[in-house]
Amino acid sequence: MPLHVVRPKILGFISEEVSAWLVALLVLLAGCILTGLLAWSTYNLNKQQLRQRFQLLASERYSRIEERFQDQEQRLDGLRRFFVNSDQVTRQDFDGYAKPLLRRTQAYAWAPLVSRAQRPAFEQAVREQGVAGFSILQLNAAGEMEPAGDQDDYAPVLYSQTQSPMGSPLGYDLLAQPLRRATLERARERDGMAVSPPVHLVAVDPAYARGVVLAAPVRRAANNAGTSSRPDGFVLAVISLRQLVADGLPVPASDNLSVRILDLSIEGRHEVLYESNNPPIDSYLTASRLLRLADRDYQVDIRPGAAFLHANHFSLGSLVILGGLLSVLLSALLYVLVSQRQRALTLVEHRTAQLRSREQELRGTHSQLRSVLNAATQVAIIATDLRGVITTFNAGAEHMLGYSSAEVVGHLTLESLHLPQELESWAQSLSQRYGKPIPVSQAMLVEEGMMAGHEAREWTLVRRDGSHLSVNMLATPVLDDQGLWIGHLAICIDITERKRVHEALAARDRLLKRLSAHVPGGIYQFKMDADGHTSFTYASDGIREIYEIDPQQLQEDAASVFERIHPEDVERITQSIRVSAQNLSPWREEYRVCLPERGLRWMRGAASPESLPGGGVLWHGYISDISDLKRVEEELRALSVTDSLTGIYNRRYFQEQLQHEMQRLERSGGEMAVIMLDIDHFKRINDQYGHAVGDQVLRSVCERIGRRLRRTDVFCRLGGEEFMLLCPDTSGRQALVLAEELWQGLRGLPIDPVGTVTASFGIASWHEGEGADGLLLRADSGVYAAKQAGRDRVQPELP
Repeated sequence: MPLHVVRPKILGFISEEVSAWLVALLVLLAGCILTGLLAWSTYNLNKQQLRQRFQLLASERYSRIEERFQDQEQRLDGLRRFFVNSDQVTRQDFDGYAKPLLRRTQAYAWAPLVSRAQRPAFEQAVREQGVAGFSILQLNAAGEMEPAGDQDDYAPVLYSQTQSPMGSPLGYDLLAQPLRRATLERARERDGMAVSPPVHLVAVDPAYARGVVLAAPVRRAANNAGTSSRPDGFVLAVISLRQLVADGLPVPASDNLSVRILDLSIEGRHEVLYESNNPPIDSYLTASRLLRLADRDYQVDIRPGAAFLHANHFSLGSLVILGGLLSVLLSALLYVLVSQRQRALTLVEHRTAQLRSREQELRGTHSQLRSVLNAATQVAIIATDLRGVITTFNAGAEHMLGYSSAEVVGHLTLESLHLPQELESWAQSLSQRYGKPIPVSQAMLVEEGMMAGHEAREWTLVRRDGSHLSVNMLATPVLDDQGLWIGHLAICIDITERKRVHEALAARDRLLKRLSAHVPGGIYQFKMDADGHTSFTYASDGIREIYEIDPQQLQEDAASVFERIHPEDVERITQSIRVSAQNLSPWREEYRVCLPERGLRWMRGAASPESLPGGGVLWHGYISDISDLKRVEEELRALSVTDSLTGIYNRRYFQEQLQHEMQRLERSGGEMAVIMLDIDHFKRINDQYGHAVGDQVLRSVCERIGRRLRRTDVFCRLGGEEFMLLCPDTSGRQALVLAEELWQGLRGLPIDPVGTVTASFGIASWHEGEGADGLLLRADSGVYAAKQAGRDRVQPELP
C-alpha cells in the first residue's frame, strides 16, 4: 500500500490551506447566533416590561380622570341638595357655598325656571335685589347678548360663581340655545344629572371655551311632588375638559402619556373634547376605555408620548454591537493564530483587492457625486459655467422648482430662474453702491465676489408653473486645481415656512397688544430676581389706568407700584409675594391703592408663578379695579341685615349677634338680657286705618324705642309687630328697668291718627349653660303672660 502524505486538518475536517478563514467564520457565525438569541430574548423581556409599565401608567391616568368626573357630579349634587334643603338661598349664600367648589370647574350657576307670566315680576325683583339693569338675555347671531324673545319658559342665570376674568353672564337664558335647552330637558325628564354635547362656553377664557355643561334639576319638597312636576330651577357646572383633565399633570415635555377624550353620544360623529399638548408616538402600546359623566359616554384613548419612550429607552443595538465585537475579536484572534504560514499570500491578495477597490472608486466618483447631490432633497444645488448656463441641477432643485434636470441642464441660466423685477432692482442698487454698471445676469453673484464674503441672501425664484418661491441662496465661485474661476455654485434653501412662522408670530404679537388694550384691567409679567430686585417684564396699557404709571417705567424697577399701595396693605402684599415665590403657589390678593388723580381704589390681583434659571421667579397675572364691586358688597351687606320697612335690623342679624354674644359669654362669662315686645291690637289698627297707617305706626314705635337705647344694644324686628332687643352686659333687673322706660315712653305720646299705642313686654336674662332657643322661649313666654294679664304692661322675668 503506497504511502500518502497526510496533511493535518483543523477540527478533523478543515483543510490547512483554508483553515484560517473557516475557523474565523465559524467562530464569528457562532458568536453572531448566540448574540442574536440573547438580543431576541432581551428584546422580548423589555417589550413585556414596557407594556406592563404603560398599562400601569394608563390605569393610573384613567383612574385620575374618572375620579375628577365623579368629583364634578358629587359637587354639583351637593349644590343641588343645598338648594333643595334651603327655603331660600341668597346670592351671598350661593357665593359662600359655590366659591370653594371652583377648583377644576370654570363656573357654577343657579338658573330658576321662570314662566312667561312670571318674567316681568322676576326681572323687577332681581333689580330690586341690587342687580342693576338685570333682564333675561339671549345670544344673537353675532355672539352678543340681547333681550330674550317671547317663549313659554326661561331659565336665566341668576347666581354665578366663576373663575373667568370675563365675569358672569347674569340673565343668560339657557333655554334660548338648543343644545343647552335639550340638556335641561333631559335633566328634567331623568330627575337627575344630564350633560350637554360639546358647546362653546359663554364668558369663558378662549383657551377653555370648548367644554360641556352639567345640569341637575332642583325640586324642593315644599313646592313640588313627583319627578314629573315642574322643577324650581337648575344648578349647573360649566366644565372645560382641558382645565379638568390637564390640571396637575406634568408639562407636555415631561408627560409620559398622550390622552384624548372623545364624545360618543352622537352616533357616527365622535368629537374630540380634549387632547394632550404632547403628541403621541407611533407605538403598538395603546389603551382605550369608556368613561361616563351623568348620561353621556366618553372614550378615553391613552397612548405613550415621547417622554415615555425616552424614559424607557432600550438600546438593543449596543447589545448587538457588543456581542458582535466580542465575536469579531475572538475570530480575529483565532485567525491570527492559524494564519502564520499564509500571511504573505494574504497580504498580496489584500493589496490586489485594494488596487481593484481604488479602481472601482475612481470609476464611480462621478456617479457617487451625483448620488450625493440627489440625496439632498431638501436643498437645491445648482452649478453653472462662467456664462451662467446651468450644468448641475440636483433632485432637491427639481422638487423645489418643478423642472426636470433634462429640461434645465444646458438650456436655462440661473438668471432665468429669478424674478426679473427683483434682479433689476438689485442690479441698480449694486451699480449705485460700486459706481459702475453691474449686469443683471450677474446681480445675484457680484456681491459675493466684490465683498470677498459668502453670505446667504433672500431671493424669489420662479417655479415651472409660474408660482413664486422664497429661498435663502448662497452663491460661491467654483475654482479648478490651479485656482482659476470656472463657474458658480448656488445653494438654495426653501424659507417659505420660516417666513410664514415669522409672519404668524408678528400677527400674534399684534393681536396680543390689541386684546390687552381692550381688557378691563392690566395683564402683566412680574419678575423677582434672586437678589430680591423686582420688575415688570411685560405690562399692558391697562396698568397705566390701574396704577397711573407708564408701563415702560416698570420694566426696569417695580418700586413705584409698591409706593402706590396703601400703607396698611403694603406689608401684607409684600409678604404674600414672598410666600408665593417660596412655594410657587398662585398669588391672589385684594388691596387698596392711593392714586394721584383718582384717590383711593380697591384692586384685585391674581398670578401664577414659575421658577427661572438662576433662582428668580416669574409671575403671569392679571389685575383689575374692583372698587365698584366693593361698594356693591357693602350695600348688599347692609340690605341683608336691615328690615326694609322700619330701617332697624332684621331677624337674621339678630340671630347672628345673639350667637356671637353667647359665644363670648361662654368664653369669658358676664351678663346678657333680651327684651321682647309685641304691639297690642295691631291687627285692629290695620283693619281700621289700613296697612299704610300700620306701617307708619311700626316706624314710629321703632324711632321712639331707638332713641332710648345704647350703642351696644341690638334692636331688631322679628316679623309683623314683634320686636326684640339684645342688651349685652345687662342683668335681668337692669333689663326690667329699661323695659319699663320703653313702655312708658311708648304709651306716653299718641301716634296720629291712631292715638295711644301700647305694647306687651317680656324679659329674659341669660343663665349659664342655657341655649339661644331656651332664652328666647322664656322671653316669648313673658310676652304671652303679659297679653294674658290684659296687655299694655311689662311682665317681670319668669323663672
